[in-house]
Amino acid sequence: MKNARIYKTAILVGLISSTQQPALAKGSLDEIFVTAQRYETTTSNFAGSVSIIDSDALAETAATHIQESLAALPGVNLHRNSGQEYLPAVRSPVLSGAGACGSVLMAEDGIALRPAGFCNVNELFESNWQQAQRIEVIRGPSSALFGSNALHGVINVVTPNAADNSVAVEVGSLDYYRTKISAGNDSTAVFFTGTTDQGFRDDYGVDEQKLTLKHQQALGDINTLTGLTAVNLNQETAGYIVGTDAYKDKDIVESNPNPEAYRDAKAVRLWTQLSSQESDRSWQVTPYLRYSDMAFLQHFLPGTPLEENGQKSLGVQTSYKIKQDNSQFILGLDAEYVDGWLKQSQAQATQGSAFLVATIPAGIQYDYEVEAIQVAPFALWKQQLNDQWAWSAGVRYEWMQYDYDNLTLDGRTRDDGTECGFGGCRYSRPADSTDSFSNLSPNLDVSYQIDDQQRVFLALAQGFRAPQAVELYRLQREQQITDLDPEELQSIELGYRWQSAGLRLELSAYDMRKDNVIYRNSDFFTIAAGKTRHRGIELALSAQLSEQWRVALAATQAKHTYDHNDTESGIVKGNYVDTAPKHFGNASVHWELNTQLGLSVQWQHMGSYFTDPANDHRYAGHDIINLRGHYELSDAITLRTRVVNLTDKRYADRADYSGFTGDRYFPGSPRAAFVEAQFSW
Repeated sequence: MKNARIYKTAILVGLISSTQQPALAKGSLDEIFVTAQRYETTTSNFAGSVSIIDSDALAETAATHIQESLAALPGVNLHRNSGQEYLPAVRSPVLSGAGACGSVLMAEDGIALRPAGFCNVNELFESNWQQAQRIEVIRGPSSALFGSNALHGVINVVTPNAADNSVAVEVGSLDYYRTKISAGNDSTAVFFTGTTDQGFRDDYGVDEQKLTLKHQQALGDINTLTGLTAVNLNQETAGYIVGTDAYKDKDIVESNPNPEAYRDAKAVRLWTQLSSQESDRSWQVTPYLRYSDMAFLQHFLPGTPLEENGQKSLGVQTSYKIKQDNSQFILGLDAEYVDGWLKQSQAQATQGSAFLVATIPAGIQYDYEVEAIQVAPFALWKQQLNDQWAWSAGVRYEWMQYDYDNLTLDGRTRDDGTECGFGGCRYSRPADSTDSFSNLSPNLDVSYQIDDQQRVFLALAQGFRAPQAVELYRLQREQQITDLDPEELQSIELGYRWQSAGLRLELSAYDMRKDNVIYRNSDFFTIAAGKTRHRGIELALSAQLSEQWRVALAATQAKHTYDHNDTESGIVKGNYVDTAPKHFGNASVHWELNTQLGLSVQWQHMGSYFTDPANDHRYAGHDIINLRGHYELSDAITLRTRVVNLTDKRYADRADYSGFTGDRYFPGSPRAAFVEAQFSW
C-alpha cells in the first residue's frame, strides 16, 4: 500500500509540473520514426502508442543491459535474469515458457532478429543497441505490418547510417569494462562495442563483442543502404537463488548455485535495402540473410541438460507506396525461408528423487531439424478526410509451413531405445511431420486533430503468433503430437496526445483479449487452450520547465488476468497472471547547468506481483534511485558518470515460484558506480 501511495503521488506531481508555463523544448516537436510503416512518418500522424528513445537519452542512460533503457517507457517491463538474459513484457505480464519470445517482435533496422517460429527469449542481445541511433517501440498488436510475433508490440533497434569518429572507454566498480568505437566517412560507418563484466556474483562473467557496418550509395535513381551486424557472447551464468526473501541476504545474493552454467552465442545479419522515391510514389526491396548459433546449459532443469540451437535464414521485404493529396497506399510482400535445428543432451546422470533419476536419463533427449517457409502479402491505407479527421486501415495475410525432421528415435525412450521407469522418459520426440498455419490480421484506426497541439485516436487491431517450433516438437511425457492454433489477440485502444514547444504528453487506455494461449498444463502437455485479458492505462510525459530543468514520467497501471479455468494447473479465471505487476513506472528530473554540465536523478518503481498462477505467493516490489551526470571538457572530450541503485537497495530483478524449489530470484545489482570518457575527432 505504501508503494502504491508513493506511485500515485509521483504521477500527480508530474502532472502538476507539466501545467507550469513551458519553456522552449529542445529538438523538433514531431519525432520521425519508421517502424509503423517502413517509411518515415511522424509520431503526431500515428494513431497508436509509440515511444522513441533517441541517441541523447541512450547516451545519458549508458545502460549495461537494454532493460535499463526500456524501463523509461510506459507499458514496457522487461525482467532481467543473469548476464544479458531477460524475459519480455509489452502490455503483458512478464512472459515465460518456450514460446514467450514469440509475443513481442524484436528487430534491428526493421528486420526481425530471429525468424518468426525460431525466436529466442533473450534475442535482443543480438542487436547493437549499445550504439543505436534510437530505439522505437510500438505498444499493442502490430501484426498487420510485421505478422507473426508482433502480438503485443514491436521493439526496433535503429542503427545509425553515419558515424562520428570517437572512442569511449568505460569502467565500473563491479569489474565492468566497456569500449565503444565509431568511425566513418560520407558513405561508410563502422561501430564496435566490446564489454567485459565480472559482476557481483560468484563465478559469473560476460564477454561480448558487437560489430555493425553501414554503407550507402546512389546508383542512378536507386539508393542502396547495406547493413551488417555481428555479435559474439560468452557468458558464465549465475542461477536463481532460492528461499523466501533470499534477495535480502548479501551472502546469498553474491552466491551462485550453478557455477557450471553458461551461454555462448553468435549471430550475423546482412541486408541491403534498394529504394527509389518520386514525388507521388516510392518503393523498397530489402533482401536479407541471418545466421545464429547458441549453446547454453539449462541450469533451471533437472539434470542441467545442454541445449544447442541455431538457424540459417534468408528473406525479402518489399513495399510500394503511392501518395496522393489526401491519402497514401502501401502494398507489400514479405517472404522467408529458414533452416533451423535444436539438440538437447545431458552428459551426466540426473540427481534427485528416484522418479527424476529414472525418467530423465543422460544422453540425447531431442535432436531435430525444421525447414520453414513464410509468405505474407499486406496492404496499408491512410486517408485524411479533412483538417481534423483521418483514418487508416491495414490487413496482412500470412502463411507459414514447418517441415519437421526428427534425427533420433521417436517416442519417449532413452536414446538407445530402452524404456525409462515410472511409465516412460520425461522427454517425448514426435515423429516427422509437416505443419502449416495461416492468419489474417486487420487493423483500423481513426483520429481527430483537436488543434495544432492535441489529437485523440481510437484504434482496433488483431495480432497473432504462430506456434514456435519448440512448442510443436519439444514435447514431454505421453504427448506425441500437438494440435495447436496460433495465439490471437484482439485490442481496442483510446489515446490522447499533446505536443507543444515545452510539453509532450501521451495518455492511452487499452483492453485486449487473447485466445488460444499456448502453455504446458499439469499433465506436461503443450496445449492452446488458455485465455487472458489485458487492461491498462499508460502515461508518458516530458515537460521542459525552463532552459535548465526538465521532468519526465512514464507510468503504467495494468490488470492482466486469466480468462479461463484450469484448476489442475493452478489457473482460476479472474486471477492475476503470474509476474504481472499492477503498476510500475519511471520518473526523472534533469538539470542542465550550462551547455557543458548536466545532472539527472531517476526513480524506478516496480509494484508487487504474484509469482504463481494460483496467486498464493507474491513479490513485494521495489523502488530504485539512479544518479547520472555528464561534463564536456572540450569539443573533443566528454565525461559521463552514473551511480545505479544509489541507496544500495536489496531487491530482485526477477522473482517467481516453483513447486520444486519454492520462492526463487535473480537478485538485483547492489550500488555500482561507472565512469566513461569519450574522445572525438
